[in-house]
Amino acid sequence: MAETRSTCPYCGVGCGVIIESDGAQITGVRGDPDHPANFGRLCTKGSTLHRTATAAVTLQTRLLQPLQRSARGAAPAPIDWDTALDRVAGTFARTVRAHGPDSVGFYLSGQLLTEDYYVFNKLAKGLVGTNNLDTNSRLCMSSAVAGYKATLGSDAPPVCYDDVNHADCLFIAGSNTAWAHPVFFRRIEDARRANPAMKVVVCDPRRTDTASVADLHLPLQPGTDVMLYHAMLHVMLQRGWTRPDWIAAHTTGFAALETRVRDCTPEAAARVCGLPAEDIVEAARLFATSGATLSLYCMGLNQSSSGTDKNAALIGLHLATAQIGRPGAGPFSLTGQPNAMGGREVGGMANLLSGHRDLANAAHRAEIAALWDVPEVPATPGKTAVEMFQAAADGEIKALWIGCTNPAQSMPDQATVRRALERAEFVVVQEAFATTATCAFADLLLPATTWGEKIGTVTNSERRISRVRAAVPPSGAARHDWQIAAEVARRMAPLLGRPAAMFGYDTPEAVWNEHRATTRGRDLDITGLSWPLLDALGPQQWPVPTGAGLGTARLYQDGVFATPDGRARFSDAPWRPLAEPRDADHPLSLTTGRLRDQWHGMSRTGTVGGLFGHAPEPAVQLHPADMARHGLRDGDLVALASRRGRLLLPAQASEDMARDQAFVAMHWGPEFLMGNPDAAEGARGIPGGGVNALTVPAFCPASKQPELKHAAVRLEKTALPWSLVALAWLPEDGALAARQALRPLLARFPYASCVPFGASAAQDAAPGAGRTGVLVRAAAAGAPDAALLEAIAALLRLDTPDAQRYADPRGQQFRRARLDAPAGADGDARLDGFLLAGDTRSAGWMRTLLQERLPAQAYGRRLLMPSATPPVAQQSQGRSVCNCVGVGERAIALQLARCTGDDARRLAQLQDALQCGTRCGSCVPELRRMVRATPAATEPAPAPEAASLAL
Repeated sequence: MAETRSTCPYCGVGCGVIIESDGAQITGVRGDPDHPANFGRLCTKGSTLHRTATAAVTLQTRLLQPLQRSARGAAPAPIDWDTALDRVAGTFARTVRAHGPDSVGFYLSGQLLTEDYYVFNKLAKGLVGTNNLDTNSRLCMSSAVAGYKATLGSDAPPVCYDDVNHADCLFIAGSNTAWAHPVFFRRIEDARRANPAMKVVVCDPRRTDTASVADLHLPLQPGTDVMLYHAMLHVMLQRGWTRPDWIAAHTTGFAALETRVRDCTPEAAARVCGLPAEDIVEAARLFATSGATLSLYCMGLNQSSSGTDKNAALIGLHLATAQIGRPGAGPFSLTGQPNAMGGREVGGMANLLSGHRDLANAAHRAEIAALWDVPEVPATPGKTAVEMFQAAADGEIKALWIGCTNPAQSMPDQATVRRALERAEFVVVQEAFATTATCAFADLLLPATTWGEKIGTVTNSERRISRVRAAVPPSGAARHDWQIAAEVARRMAPLLGRPAAMFGYDTPEAVWNEHRATTRGRDLDITGLSWPLLDALGPQQWPVPTGAGLGTARLYQDGVFATPDGRARFSDAPWRPLAEPRDADHPLSLTTGRLRDQWHGMSRTGTVGGLFGHAPEPAVQLHPADMARHGLRDGDLVALASRRGRLLLPAQASEDMARDQAFVAMHWGPEFLMGNPDAAEGARGIPGGGVNALTVPAFCPASKQPELKHAAVRLEKTALPWSLVALAWLPEDGALAARQALRPLLARFPYASCVPFGASAAQDAAPGAGRTGVLVRAAAAGAPDAALLEAIAALLRLDTPDAQRYADPRGQQFRRARLDAPAGADGDARLDGFLLAGDTRSAGWMRTLLQERLPAQAYGRRLLMPSATPPVAQQSQGRSVCNCVGVGERAIALQLARCTGDDARRLAQLQDALQCGTRCGSCVPELRRMVRATPAATEPAPAPEAASLAL
């Protein structure tokens, strides 16, 4: 058994992990206690990483060899690496010669390593001669970049994680930190315990788990952040809470902003933001008068058509009150991806160059041209993400190279993105997973390494560079991303009249050393670092110039900023409405966000059934009053329609929502929503669509980041009375493949979803372990032909001779149920799978019977009887709250009925009894909410039976 130190591939916290491996197989993972980002902690996603790297997952989901399609829509066929690399180099070179360098585009990912980014950037801007290289970081961090540069002069978060321990006020804006950055949220909880006087303000339209811990929650209307911040500054000026002396000594531009906010009274802002004026005043007081205020912000600010203005206005509050440049004070943009920061460092975006240089700066272009030994770096601005796919859809970009990202799921306005992928003459997809939606559009598929196999570096949200180390060799014929790019570049260079020696790297360390040279004298100078030093000293925060020894925790402590005159700049931009405001035809505001236990498009987390326990299926959340107004009940299928598309989803009531707003998690895409809305009532939809069938392509003019956080939609109840529900346990080595095989069958329904389910980490040794569940839902106007239902049943292994069967073609009814062999201490059989089509009233209690592995032999043929009431009394354990230990809502409710004392004491009693929230801690915010919602017992009640506590 071997152990390897590396990092987690999920959010930008940059947690250190220790990977356990046996030969070529990863067998376990735990947090690295010595890594300063997490000190051994991991969230539910990180703690299950090893389950995404099993042999079963690899064989069913990974891209293991180069593949090419002979024609669009054809099945891809294996080819050797030399043929694949020659085809990429030859096709791109021919396209450049025929149509010019800007006829090709590169779209990359914040999940690549710094070394990968660097080689691609040099290939595009130095060899091909195009700036058409952008990344999915454009979708998450470009407004934060633009905001930092516009105000502080540099794309450099000035604070560090340790600042939560020194803050007296946390101002969290547009971030559900508890779910999006759960390990960092554990630090916040620790800091509040150590400093009970700390105040927390949360600005978020929804009452998230993060908002639930706030002393002051500001549920502002979507898109009104700038108005809120201007009103807060108005209050600060009126009450004398600004620092005129500091402003005069260290900033410029305040007079214009002061004029701008003169009319932004709390009362005026209250009307725009939908907030009580007194809450705006209180937020201003807490921000300005606390000893140290730390702001934390994420996609709610960034994913906006005024994202740069939102960032700059919030940073302006820090400047106006001198809440910057000291422990516990400053603006902190929380990075959404594990190496979005590293990509920006090497210039991996259409407007940037290596070493935090600007493409628009002629001197910067000349510096990079000299470092790369090329005649010039092109001055023509490159196409950013939305612009690139629009250009491909218009026929301007002929060839696309997509690396480690899934635009057919994650980009806004999916109709345009798919038109781009279809019209482009040559599409290369370089991926680790063959299951992403984008892979279906590729002419050539290149297998890349992934977590556990990669070697290089990443930079997290606090500017900390960590080493990424391989625990196992590449799977199949996969190669490293930098390696693939370099090998193509060496083949392409002679075809474009350039020397192949430009890309003579033989190790990722050689790439990193060249990147390091580009940072000399820059704000992110790392010339004092080396890989051996990182190995010896551990992760370091830039800048680390030559001779510095250790990294830099905080910036601007001397009040000198990264601008030509050393002064920070105020922005006086006005509040601007949403790109697509609500109107009579589209009266609801749709917003998107993360789920607690999933990440991005779920190509990795979606392979672990146990991670679906907390949010098992796609849904749209609505306020109960909106549900009642439309005559909806939980689970009713509705259509969300925007000006760009239509999406069918089950409705789910949530008191966390504001009225006239809807929420759909960003993760649900065509990999899980497999139906075709075009089959319903002739309405326009995207086959196998997701929430981004609805979102707008409008973007911030400064950052070019699209407004993914808001779209105007209307809600329609659908007329699809015929339904299907099926659940089945399948062998682990076949369940994920079965989901892929179900895709073309489910595309024949107007609505269909297909998701995995499985055991929690604590249940791996329980009966049913080693298997993965598959859950299918579908709806249509009437029953499909029997052959389609038989095909679905066969993929779920419900066609075996021992399966119970019922069919009534005239009544449009079709049912199957299968029991496994008697197992467990009671020697009773368990329900192994069922399919209900037509009348699905039994689905609720049959799902409980199957997922909770309850004895089922006594049910007999009653399993085929349609009834909402189970023949034998049962009670579901409810939705999973703690995935680590496997504790559900009912067990928690039973235990809380016995708990006495104040909230803190009852939470401790709950955790002692059930162990929920004692491992990764991701569920602790929800446990706190459940504690607050449950009255304390006057005296301890009898202990519930042990069997009733297990999920």
